[in-house]
Amino acid sequence: MTTLKVWDGFIRCFHWFLVVSIAVLYFSIEEGMIELHFVAGFFTLALIVTRLIWGVIGSKTARLSGLLHSPSAILKALKTPSESLGHSAPGSCMVIVFFILIITQLVSGLMSSDGILTDGPLAQHVSSDTIDFANWLHELNFDILLYAIGLHVLAIIVYRIKGKPLVKAMITGSKELKADDSEAKVTKAPWLAWLILIALLLLLSFTWAKEPLTYLFS
Repeated sequence: MTTLKVWDGFIRCFHWFLVVSIAVLYFSIEEGMIELHFVAGFFTLALIVTRLIWGVIGSKTARLSGLLHSPSAILKALKTPSESLGHSAPGSCMVIVFFILIITQLVSGLMSSDGILTDGPLAQHVSSDTIDFANWLHELNFDILLYAIGLHVLAIIVYRIKGKPLVKAMITGSKELKADDSEAKVTKAPWLAWLILIALLLLLSFTWAKEPLTYLFS
């Protein structure tokens, strides 16, 4: 066995930032803190866009192409689990599901409106029927997202019982692999990902997020 760095610093931080941002999104809407909800949503938007870009130009284990597996490969991995360099085939499916759910949540939120005081930044550019659909989808999709998170946590517990510490790998970035399954280097220095994230956060801070940020810090 050999220990190999498989998750770069951005991927690990992205994972935990996403956990925190979703928790803030849930808490803020439950407590009626709509400005905080918008700010957390814009932060999540910057995270997701950066992650998608890094999935094209980033580390090998960050590549979106590595998430694509055939149905037969997924079934084989479920029947006979084996150690993989990055996400396993079933794990890759879960990641894709999360991407779809979170992107759906973000886009629907951008077009949502309460019809009184609070509008998403894209609400003024779409029809009232689209806004109604976005409001409905935003609420329904978040419930589905919560169920998906619960399933993800359950899978982590099951894998931990089987001796595969997935959480530890996402903290340290390293996995123990068979020597013949390892490669010299699979991660890239994530400085470009951080620059992209910072640029997106600055852009949002001076555009869509300017008003809620001003409210929160005034």
